[in-house]
Amino acid sequence: MPLAAQDFENIMSERVATGLLYVDGLTWSRDGFLVFSDVLRKTVYRLDPVGPPKPTEENRNGAQGLVYDGQSRLYLCEPSMHRVARMDKRGKAEVLVEAYQGKKLNGPNDITVRKDGNAYFTDPSFGSATESRELDYNGIYRIAPKGEVELVAKWTTRPNGITVSADGKNLYVTDSDRRTLVAFDLDGKGAASNQRDVFGKIVGVPGGLRTDVNGRFYIAAKGLGVYTREGKLVHTFLPTEVITNCTFGDPDMETLYASGRKAVYKIRLGVKGSVQY
Repeated sequence: MPLAAQDFENIMSERVATGLLYVDGLTWSRDGFLVFSDVLRKTVYRLDPVGPPKPTEENRNGAQGLVYDGQSRLYLCEPSMHRVARMDKRGKAEVLVEAYQGKKLNGPNDITVRKDGNAYFTDPSFGSATESRELDYNGIYRIAPKGEVELVAKWTTRPNGITVSADGKNLYVTDSDRRTLVAFDLDGKGAASNQRDVFGKIVGVPGGLRTDVNGRFYIAAKGLGVYTREGKLVHTFLPTEVITNCTFGDPDMETLYASGRKAVYKIRLGVKGSVQY
């Protein structure tokens, strides 16, 4: 049964990792642990159900967006390197994309992978990077299963968080500048079309986002906002924190993990998140 708005009031958050510098890019492994990146330490951490987070050797390039696909391969957005990389279960890494039409990417920020292997990522430019960028737009891209790279959309504003709906038929992107949630239709081959605004007036500057199986949106911004499909804000977790990203996890996928700038939080929702594996 879907959670009613008042049910969120009784759900508490738990801090599960502290002492970090700038957390982003949370993703849940099918092998039963959380992975997240401390961007400023340029370190990816693994957090098991018991014990503190442990540094891994998977990345030293300041990764931000992270996501696993159905083959347990880890995708990493590395903005300082202007690229998206992927690592298999044996630790072998490959660069998937670092340029488009001969020009360096701005700084890949967040990424999602559909069940069929289509990957979608945002490529904004923030701060001083805007002055030195080679592309004259901020982009949203698709990496097809065989590796072809396709431009989904050019924006003058900055796309940030990105995720796919439970049925794989919609792509959702947060627009940090307009504080708006944007949607695209996805066809059977993964091509995106019909860009449209879903709702605006997101409280705070939106970053990462996820959806649950009931169609609600969980948007990292000023706190972690829970929105209906129509854009009604029904609850805010961690309202005093700046939240950078979030992901569903645990074996039943009914727990939401959220990253504040210096900590990771666990929110036991009791409703399944939308996952693509």
